[in-house]
Amino acid sequence: MLYCFFSSSYIFSQNIDESDKFKGVPKLFKSQELLQIKMTYANKDIKLNTNDSTYIKTVLVYNNNDIWDSLAVELRSRGNFRFKNCNFTPLKLKIKKSRAKGTLFEGNKKLKMILPCLSFKSKNDKVMNEFMAYKLYELVSPYYFNTRLVSFQFTDDSGKKKKIHELMAVLIEDDKTVAKRLNGKVLERNIHPLNHEDLSSVRNAIFQFMIANTDYSTMYQHNEKLLFINNKIIPVPYDFDMSGLVNASYSVVSNINGEDIGISKVTQRLFRGFKRDQEIFKKVRAEFLENKSKMLDLVKDLAPYYDEEKEHRKSLEFINEFYKVISDDKKFNSMIIDKAREGK
Repeated sequence: MLYCFFSSSYIFSQNIDESDKFKGVPKLFKSQELLQIKMTYANKDIKLNTNDSTYIKTVLVYNNNDIWDSLAVELRSRGNFRFKNCNFTPLKLKIKKSRAKGTLFEGNKKLKMILPCLSFKSKNDKVMNEFMAYKLYELVSPYYFNTRLVSFQFTDDSGKKKKIHELMAVLIEDDKTVAKRLNGKVLERNIHPLNHEDLSSVRNAIFQFMIANTDYSTMYQHNEKLLFINNKIIPVPYDFDMSGLVNASYSVVSNINGEDIGISKVTQRLFRGFKRDQEIFKKVRAEFLENKSKMLDLVKDLAPYYDEEKEHRKSLEFINEFYKVISDDKKFNSMIIDKAREGK
């Protein structure tokens, strides 16, 4: 499959001062131009012979400003559900500081990499939807994981005959890199959401409602990281493959701790945030409404990267449906304010 490569970079807006946009950001994430990379490894080795402490070695070949270069990296599998249910398991990349120095990847000791799950016609579009979710969150919060969209040529040498796959993928900043960039630190312990910084907590919860994601817990740091920044506890979300926006073939409604949350489809929206002062909800609602045009423009700008136009159209419709809720006082109150959880 051939992809159209765009010469101009597109940088998404962020709720921080323009002068601080790239402060502490590794070179890899300072551009949002589609990055071409190639790797060769045995998919079966990734699945069978790697874990949290065991990696395999390979070479990452990448195109930087029309110049091909290479970098030695180590890979392992990640993501429990996708590991068990997908043809292509998500990856964790480890890069030695000495090897990364002076390259596009300098400043990144570790990276996550999202890959399509299964080999079907619109496999890459699910990756695009998840990439979209990361970029949408950038528009409403200064606390987020940097991401870079990738055209990934993967050569699987598992068998006697090598097989080449042309995939879309997403590189994701490591949590410790995020914390360093934001002058904070990663918290490893569980802290009740009502002790999190209120604006960040509500932004996170309304965003999760927007993409129809229930597969997260800020309490137990499930698909969330907690950062300690300026004496505040900040939740930062990641891994949105179970959301209604992505609507992956394997997605199921989350039942964290065995809790029945009362919906049967991932495309159904359910607010999972906690009760806060009404002024906080009012302020965050206004932020989302003010960013409506930016969000819809962002979604539209990603259209050329989709394999199937209908998949992109469904994503645009999905975000528009969210705005029908928060722009309507009655719906906002009944679907968000009234659903806010108490102290558990």
